[in-house]
Amino acid sequence: MRRVLRNQPNQPNMSDTPATPEMAPENGAAAPEQAAGATLEQQLAELQAKHAEVSDAYLRAKAEAENVRRRSEEEIAKARKFAVESFAESLLPIKDSLEAALASHAAKPDTPVETVLEGVTATLRQLASAFERNKVIEINPPATTKFDPHQHQAISMVPADQEANTIVGVLQKGYLIADRVLRPALVTVAAPK
Repeated sequence: MRRVLRNQPNQPNMSDTPATPEMAPENGAAAPEQAAGATLEQQLAELQAKHAEVSDAYLRAKAEAENVRRRSEEEIAKARKFAVESFAESLLPIKDSLEAALASHAAKPDTPVETVLEGVTATLRQLASAFERNKVIEINPPATTKFDPHQHQAISMVPADQEANTIVGVLQKGYLIADRVLRPALVTVAAPK
């Protein structure tokens, strides 16, 4: 706030004199405008520093999110590419057994049938074990089981002495993998009477 001095006989007219630094108040305090200007400049500098900090944090977070997204996509691509690795690995001993059986038969064509059956049975057990480890489950419904279109595929309806829409026989087993139908069981179904 400025104080206007009026012309008095013994005092010079202050309005005619230019303001100089020497005219600052005697107690050394800055003029109110200078204090307010300094405070605004300080606030501006603080806000600019805060803005730079927030902007930097935003850019870092954005880059981190992009890295996480890219790594996730790479992991998903690898999972898809190597999803069957475990299953294929469990099938390798079965292939080895079948090749050994063929080589054995080529070396000794007069091998007894019982020996061949033993080999085939052992190989079938290996396959069943591989299926079990990889959560491949047989769909082999017993007779009189209610027909389920989600797991069974009806090939024909036949007259039978059992309730209609129940399974009479299985022509080909089906398989589930992790509760998903890999192949439905091919079945015959009892016809309505």
